[in-house]
Amino acid sequence: MNAVEIEEAISALAEQPFDAAEFPFAFLEAFGNKATTIKKLRSGASNKSDLGGVLQTSNIHIKVCAPGSATQTLAALKASPATTRAKAKFILATDGSDFQAEDLTSDDVVVCDYADFANHFGFFLALAGISTVAQIRENAFDIRATSRLNKLYVELLRNNPDWASAERRPEMNHFMARLIFCFFAEDTDIFHPGYGFTFKVNQMSAPDSSNTHEVISTIFRAMNIKTKDKEKAGLPRWADGFPYVNGGLFSGSIEVPRFSKIARSYLLHIGGLDWQQINPDIFGSMIQAVADDDERGALGMHYTSVPNILKVLNPLFLDDLREKLTDAEKNPRKLLNLRNRISRIRVFDPACGSGNFLVIAYKELRAIEAEINKRRGEGDRRSEIPLTNFRGIELRDFPAEIARLALIIAEYQCDVLYRGQKEALATFLPLDAQNWIICGNALRLDWLSLMDVRGTGVKFHSDDLFNSPLDQAQIDFENEGGETYICGNPPYLGSKWQSPEQKEDLKRIFDGKTKGWKSLDYVTGWFMKAAEYGLHTPTISAFVSTNSICQGQQVPILWPSIFETGHSIIFAHTNFKWSNLANHNAGVTVIIVGIGREENTSKTIYSIDSNGEIIAQKTSLINAYLISGTNVVIKPIPQQISGLPEMVRGNSPTDGGNLILETAEISSLKLDDISRRKFIKPFIGSRELINGTLRYCIWIEDHEITTIKLLPEIENRIERVRKFRLASQKASTVKAANWPYRFDERKPLPKDPIICIPVISSENRPYLPTDLLPLGTVVSNKAFTMTIKELWPFSIICSRLNLTWVSTVCARMRTDFSYTNTLGWNTFPVPKLTENDKAELTRCAEEILLAREQYFPATIADMYDPKRMDSDFPLVRAAHERNDELLERIYIGRRFKNDTERLEKLFELYTRMTQKAPA
Repeated sequence: MNAVEIEEAISALAEQPFDAAEFPFAFLEAFGNKATTIKKLRSGASNKSDLGGVLQTSNIHIKVCAPGSATQTLAALKASPATTRAKAKFILATDGSDFQAEDLTSDDVVVCDYADFANHFGFFLALAGISTVAQIRENAFDIRATSRLNKLYVELLRNNPDWASAERRPEMNHFMARLIFCFFAEDTDIFHPGYGFTFKVNQMSAPDSSNTHEVISTIFRAMNIKTKDKEKAGLPRWADGFPYVNGGLFSGSIEVPRFSKIARSYLLHIGGLDWQQINPDIFGSMIQAVADDDERGALGMHYTSVPNILKVLNPLFLDDLREKLTDAEKNPRKLLNLRNRISRIRVFDPACGSGNFLVIAYKELRAIEAEINKRRGEGDRRSEIPLTNFRGIELRDFPAEIARLALIIAEYQCDVLYRGQKEALATFLPLDAQNWIICGNALRLDWLSLMDVRGTGVKFHSDDLFNSPLDQAQIDFENEGGETYICGNPPYLGSKWQSPEQKEDLKRIFDGKTKGWKSLDYVTGWFMKAAEYGLHTPTISAFVSTNSICQGQQVPILWPSIFETGHSIIFAHTNFKWSNLANHNAGVTVIIVGIGREENTSKTIYSIDSNGEIIAQKTSLINAYLISGTNVVIKPIPQQISGLPEMVRGNSPTDGGNLILETAEISSLKLDDISRRKFIKPFIGSRELINGTLRYCIWIEDHEITTIKLLPEIENRIERVRKFRLASQKASTVKAANWPYRFDERKPLPKDPIICIPVISSENRPYLPTDLLPLGTVVSNKAFTMTIKELWPFSIICSRLNLTWVSTVCARMRTDFSYTNTLGWNTFPVPKLTENDKAELTRCAEEILLAREQYFPATIADMYDPKRMDSDFPLVRAAHERNDELLERIYIGRRFKNDTERLEKLFELYTRMTQKAPA
């Protein structure tokens, strides 16, 4: 369940008569608990309460109490040993009249009437595995409004199927934008108190809903007629008090979809909400999924928290403005100059969605401007920050409309906050008719035409803010020559998930600039477009992105092209989780990268420490891997840079599964002991190595093929391999049908022990899952191998240093490492090792292997589980610590302080090793 669905369920529960016996189970069910979970709690099988309540381990302890005893019961729940043992996050006590709850992790409390507890559902979202922020916990309005509007939208489409067509869906979306404005306007006195939208619909439309559409259409018409023309317009008296809105919001068609009785009821309930509570940045990002049939199940999941947005906006320009405000103190001239500067700042989000980046940027700038006015004794001064300085591009029409509306609402709310209700109302209507949010494909539009700050482009004024043509963009800036900042959170989309149209988007941008562009994530198109825009006007751009664009194979494809434009990385925020309001959502790992052409500017790398605090590292250069140091790009190379042993990929069967055997299948081959030892070999890939599972393979040398004719079960399998390969569309696979008795691609069985490294492994482990395999083991193409005569290379491969390098330069499969020998191993720089170094490293490698033996039959997955390694397998941890200490002393004479320091040294060493000797 997502947050919107939970709100609906909780609201429904609150409206029902209180049932003391059923309440705890109904409450848990509303937060997505399955019927089997509820059944176990009812039976007592999983109910750990010691107070006669309901205690769900790791979640909540609920007790329905006697009338008037909610406070005492809550105290008893908190003191309960069972609450502590079960690690409950929440406690809840209610008597059906009073409702009290406490978050035991934060000590926050809710105390309200039982009838009002649904208003606080956001407080409990953690019960559904939804991590959220204070704005959601403290104000559930935006989720509730989204829920109600979604019901209305679906009901209207059900009764007006023609409005669901692709041709009419924009009309439907525009209708919803009009409704949202009306709900907000009537609760904020933008509409005269006697002309409330919901009141008039309820008063003038029939209860059977037969004329609801006509009443709404008349109201819309009234808001598109200028005040001076209203007497001549022939409006009914009940509608002539609605104001002229302009801005195109009510221009054009005023046709309204027909309402059923249910739809009319939904509309009236929505109007009954308190729309003064709306947060345009939160509401906009939640509501955008309403109009998308494929995304409606994701209602509320697109919300981006203000703290995450500020991770982009603060270093982009807000930190600098606040610093200048501090420096200005109360100096009138400095304050005036800063205010003039702010009024000329332009913020452009070319993937704006419902406009939350733009809304937050606007609100933050208004806050700084208000402080300036306060210090200058001009607190009621009208804002000089125009909405037209906040530009956006959005592919879908409904989010684009919501973005425009969100900015309008944000402007009004800021005016009320900083100038008062009276002044805000005096200047709010009519709306400005300039269109600053464009609906179109950002990767195909000319950004300069949207943000032509040179004053030379063609300018175009629309009469219609909400219904502009897609190619309309050029709007006069009220303040020419100011600063431009580009920001946003574009779609990430790895290369395998891109549509043909999206591939074409990237082709238009990168074809001819860089080879290998087909491997790039979709988000890279925004970075390249921003760099090209920056060639024409001073601009700093910052986008949220998946970390893959600064790792592995994408770095040499993308970043040289950006650097060639004269841009460098001005600031960066290293890996952090960007979560939404989906239940049990761990969030995608993202980075923030800011680029600009300001060469002399000090650069900053932001990261999150172990305590969750943001730390800032100043540096003179940030490279493409978001590391302080030389501007180097790591590319695959054929040989190990430090002269270490060669690593090769394993064997590829391409056999349709016929040469690979599970343990139980070996007996079905009916082999004698000699044939079994001769033709059946252990078979290891990533999964087998990590999880300790056993599989085998049929391994036949060329000179042994005649023997196979005496083994019919193996011969049958070989024939199936031959047919499988012949059916392939790949010429090389068809050719391999000539040798169906052996792997398609294979290496000779090594005569020495081998080190095995999986191709794919989890980023969560503190070390690469490496192991030493005995002679005669066949390694699959899902792993790499190194044949060794000495053990010391094992020490290097399973070190923290090597893991840190791999996590930076290798590609990712989702968030897992995708290891390659040419990029992950061959580029890994190691100082020249003495014989004593090798002897000491050999000793450390032996200690790691012996420590693992102490925990047999625990697997690598078990021993290197970060949640269990220290507590359950301390000998393995200790052996690795000794190994890391020895290897790191070889590098710098001491332990590294952290991974950042490790990478800085590794990049320095790599640069030194790869520099060409002077001619």
